Parts: sequence; C-alpha cells; structure tokens
Amino acid sequence: MDNKKYVVDRLMSTGREGMCDLISYMDEVGFFEAPCSGGNHLCCKYGLVQHTRNVMMAAENIGYALLGKKDYEEIRPSVIIVSALHDLGKCGDFGKPLYVPNMIKNKKYKKSTADTESEYIQSDAKPYERNKNLTNVPHSFKSASIAWRFIDLTEDEEYAIMYHDGLYDRETGGMAIIPGHETPLYIIVHTADLWSARITEGEK
Repeated sequence: MDNKKYVVDRLMSTGREGMCDLISYMDEVGFFEAPCSGGNHLCCKYGLVQHTRNVMMAAENIGYALLGKKDYEEIRPSVIIVSALHDLGKCGDFGKPLYVPNMIKNKKYKKSTADTESEYIQSDAKPYERNKNLTNVPHSFKSASIAWRFIDLTEDEEYAIMYHDGLYDRETGGMAIIPGHETPLYIIVHTADLWSARITEGEK
C-alpha cells in the first residue's frame, strides 16, 4: 500500500465529519508531495507523507503496547487524526508552501560556462528552506488551525497537535507549557514522532 493511500484510508476510517474535504485540501496544496524538512529527516519530495505514515504506524504500536487493546481502541480515532495531521502545517498556507528550494551559488558557474552550468543550484546539504513569504507561525499551530477549518477537533487532539514536538520546540514554548500537563494522546504521538524522525528516518 502506498503512503498516500495508507494515510487517507485511516483518516477516513475515523468517520469524522468533514474529513473528505480536508483530504481534498491536503491533495490540492501538495501535502502528499511536500518534503518533511529543510535539511534534516526526509528532506525530499514525498518526504512528508512518508514521515506521516511512519508516525501513524509507530503511534499505533505504542498505543497498543502501553494501553492494551481495550483502552487503546477508545482513543484510536484520536491517535489516527493527531498522528496524521500533526505536520499538516508543513504544506504551507494561504497558497504558499512552507518549504521552497534552497538555491545557492554554483561554484562551478562562470560566464564562459553559462551554456552548461546554472548560476544557482539547489543545495545538497539543505535542499529546502522556510518560505520567507509566510509569517513565522509554528508549523504545529498552523497544523491545528488548518485542521479546524474542515473537521472538529477535541481539546485533547488540538493540544497534542500543537505541542507534538514536546520540550524540544522553543517556538511553541513546550518547556513552559507541557510539564505536568501530559496526556496519553500527547505522549503517544510525541514519542512516535520523535522515534520516527530520529531513529526510523535517521534525522541529522
């Protein structure tokens, strides 16, 4: 099963009203083709949907292991929604992608080689950069904001999406917000995201 079908099938299985419209939006704005990062894990075309699938699979395994089948089934739709949409903001907003090609000066370029060499090339070390034409809203906050336009989120789902980067994310102030306010849903998805990025995908 390809990554897009995996994500779409499981989102639809939740039965959440408005999900079809949300998936159509994700398709239109390039979620399923976007890179996952600028120069870290899966910084390539289709990287975001691959990462999303990795997180969804890890979250499912973690949820069953920690809660057992009966208790996990009670929150499974929420785990699917949060793990699938936690990085929704990485597709950008307002008709502008979050990540754009990071073009750097080509050291091989000379006026005499203009016919064979481009003056600027996409960086190998960091293929993408954040779009300077977008306001600097944390992608996790943007993820929740976009999702809300199409589906109703529970309070727990919104919280888990917005703070999925946990204590690591200075942008969202996770260090000040999260301690003492952890929820099973947040812990499952945060752990799945961290495992996927650092271990499965080998983040630099």
